[in-house]
Amino acid sequence: MDALLLSFALVLLAAILISGIAHRTVLSTTVLFLVAGFVLGSGMLDVIVLEPTDPTVTTVSSLALFVVLFTDGQEVALQQLRAAWRLPGRALLLGMPITFVITTLLGVWLLGFGWLEAALVAAVLAPTDPVFASAIVGRAEIPHRVRHLLGVESGLNDGLALPVVLILIATVGGPEVEPLVLAEELALGIAVGIAVPLVVAWLVRRRVFSRTPLYASLTPVAVALIVLGICTVTHANLYLAAYAAGMTIATAAPEMRDAFAEFGGQFSELMKLLAILMFGALISPELLASVPWTAYLFGVLLMVLARPAAVELSLIGSGLPWEERATAAWFGPKGFASVLYGLLVLQSGAPEADFMFHVVVVAIVLSIVAHSSTDVPIAGWFARREAADRAARATWLDTPEVGRRGGIRPPDASDD
Repeated sequence: MDALLLSFALVLLAAILISGIAHRTVLSTTVLFLVAGFVLGSGMLDVIVLEPTDPTVTTVSSLALFVVLFTDGQEVALQQLRAAWRLPGRALLLGMPITFVITTLLGVWLLGFGWLEAALVAAVLAPTDPVFASAIVGRAEIPHRVRHLLGVESGLNDGLALPVVLILIATVGGPEVEPLVLAEELALGIAVGIAVPLVVAWLVRRRVFSRTPLYASLTPVAVALIVLGICTVTHANLYLAAYAAGMTIATAAPEMRDAFAEFGGQFSELMKLLAILMFGALISPELLASVPWTAYLFGVLLMVLARPAAVELSLIGSGLPWEERATAAWFGPKGFASVLYGLLVLQSGAPEADFMFHVVVVAIVLSIVAHSSTDVPIAGWFARREAADRAARATWLDTPEVGRRGGIRPPDASDD
């Protein structure tokens, strides 16, 4: 643990020093932490020595995902969700099942899995990750409806995939799971995530209590810790609880969200980077060499075929321009949820558990590298397009005759 923390501190300093350059180029701080973890990990420098079954791996990954879901949930108030549910609903209820089916077919065809094993790998890789999706969701250059679609989708699909993963693990030979118990855990997670922020919001608004600005900004921290503690004791679903708590704060106590925003964003980023460094340390050269080339092809096709085809099909008739559909289709990054679900598979003792986990690791690595390296160019393209549209509108409004001679289309009424 000491080596992990010192390594993290040094890599964090390096990331700080190059962050300005990284924000403007394809150089990604996410990839920096991944590569640093790989170089410092087993089989390379052996500074950070971790095993997938190490409790540190599960604990840090779980906390990172919890924190990210909690902070991301605060970006989605219920009023906003009701007003703009159409696109995320398509991605979740149509796109995710289609991705699952295509990925299952690829697993059977390329990797030689049986149908159940292929379906298990597909379920593990079905969620998109809010940690890595934030690379594009956090860029104002991207149209708001695309950012909203990706943010809501990545926040909710972790919990939707979990029951399928657990049931399939039991089916392929892992520990059995009671469907009723699983349903209770999911429902209890949502209930805890809603109830705790509502009670805290009611308490802090009582006149008998008085808070300083410093402690007011820490109120969501108390909410998160209470939710975490209750879920740990009751075995409620931690991730649904985290996202539900964040959404409840945004809906019922926006002043609490606003006071927490800066600190929450910084802490979320730290947890994300620590988990990425740790994940990189798990990816030994021996692991990468043991995976057949078909697993790498599987990971590539997951990015360029399964996700894009599913999202494009789910968004037919949505009215989104092609470039916005293409952006939503491309950014389906895999990350912590898939790592955690992959660890569940590895620890299940099911036949082919090791190979399934290695396939998941390769798919996640390829996704992190590809998606973390393309957010800046895509955001830059949207920024240039917006600047061109503004110039075209100005030309038409000021000198329409010049615009006609130059072949510039007139601005739509909705553009004004």
